Amino acid sequence: MDFLGKRYLFTPGPVPVSPRVLLTQAQPITHHRLPEFSEILREIREGLKYLFQTKEEVYFFASSGTGAMEAAIVNLFSPGDKVIVVEAGKFGERWRELAETYRLHPVVISLDWGRAVKPEMVEEVLRLNPDAKAILIQACETSTGVKHPVEEIAKLLRDKETLLVVDAITALGVYPLPMDEWGLDVVIAGSQKGLSLPPGLSFVAFSQKAKKVSQSATLPRYYFNLQKEAKAYQKDTTAYTPAVSLLLGLREMLRRIRELGLDFLHRHSEALSLACREAVLALGLELFPEIPSQSLTVIKAPSGLNTGEFLRHLRDRWGIVFAGGQDQLKGRIIRITHMGDQTAFDLMIAISSLELGLKLFGVDVPLGAGVKRVEEVIFDYLKER
Repeated sequence: MDFLGKRYLFTPGPVPVSPRVLLTQAQPITHHRLPEFSEILREIREGLKYLFQTKEEVYFFASSGTGAMEAAIVNLFSPGDKVIVVEAGKFGERWRELAETYRLHPVVISLDWGRAVKPEMVEEVLRLNPDAKAILIQACETSTGVKHPVEEIAKLLRDKETLLVVDAITALGVYPLPMDEWGLDVVIAGSQKGLSLPPGLSFVAFSQKAKKVSQSATLPRYYFNLQKEAKAYQKDTTAYTPAVSLLLGLREMLRRIRELGLDFLHRHSEALSLACREAVLALGLELFPEIPSQSLTVIKAPSGLNTGEFLRHLRDRWGIVFAGGQDQLKGRIIRITHMGDQTAFDLMIAISSLELGLKLFGVDVPLGAGVKRVEEVIFDYLKER
């Protein structure tokens, strides 16, 4: 049984993109210095403020999310500055690597992959390092599916000079992360995950507190210079050539987000993630993260399963694309996204494929039990609406 060219993407980035957005990006190219494009930029800027739930400007770059992480580093710090890094997965490692690259002094809170940091851990490290300029953390660690307690950590910093810098690439648009209300100083996003867009755009927003700190930062920067971008934004343009077609798709997606409302999107993601987790447990499988995020479900690979061969079979024979583990988790986990253009019926396909695939590979799972549990959870969600 081959998939005859039909493919279902369940990876945590890139994610499925709405045909409405893809068609918008196929429009003829316009020039980025024309008045008509300035109108597009104004609409995008307002839409991003709604998404980030902030009054502050949200800056965008033609880069992956890592570009916005780098933009945060170079616009905030000076060589030798001390920063606290929560390292609990591949992208926590990336914060540390960026800090080391720019000759900062990272104090690392190292956790086993799959564990979430506890606010009291952060509080203790902060007590021992009161001169730390910032805490660098993921809202959701994509490599493990774990959700960190960002709101609680923000409360620890309310009366401190230390900044909270949040990589929300796999969180923004998926579950509540109100920047101004929670007092998040820097929020970072990328287009190919929670924003349900193709790869290629990154976003960063600074609080007033962060902007004040950035005025004394001395790290070198050129393309990722927020002061240059701020001056350009005042003229309704960008400092450098923007990704025109991607921005057309972004405008369409931001319109869609406003139409549906953030509350609806958050409830939708919560329903899908709850249904998937319940399905996994109904199959007798185990979840990997200590505190699961709504963005993706991460499953411990059953003992004896060759996950590489299993994932290749689903991808090449059935057109079902899940993600495996990275680095130390390679061969140990299976990741299924709930981001992007995904419905409950897509999730049923994912769980049905998981059941059939595992059974075929010799794992004794009760066929139909996972799909049944998805239907039960989704039915309860529909009744509430």
